[in-house]
Amino acid sequence: QVQLVESGGGLVHSGGSLRLACVAAGFTFSEHAMRWYRQAPGKERTFVARMSMYGEIIDYADSVKGRFTISRDNAKNTLYLQMNNLKPEDTGVYYCKADGYPSWGQGTQVTVSS
Repeated sequence: QVQLVESGGGLVHSGGSLRLACVAAGFTFSEHAMRWYRQAPGKERTFVARMSMYGEIIDYADSVKGRFTISRDNAKNTLYLQMNNLKPEDTGVYYCKADGYPSWGQGTQVTVSS
């Protein structure tokens, strides 16, 4: 049973930073690409970033390029998202997801005040 537990969200001022973590269980973490998504209030869930199994391929949504950094520690079954220079439009619930599995975690709330 796939389990994804996100953490690290919070309330920050515009320009601030947060580091999100996603601990995975129930599957072989190192054999799957991982993604971050976010869902703003009243909007659909959208793609934020993706990292391949060993980190050789990384993609970002245009809106976060140059500010967010995705990383992973396969020994710890953990995915990270370092978010710098946060903006109010980054507000939302952030989720991680493993390629090949439909499961979602509970998400972690990020709120950026102006």
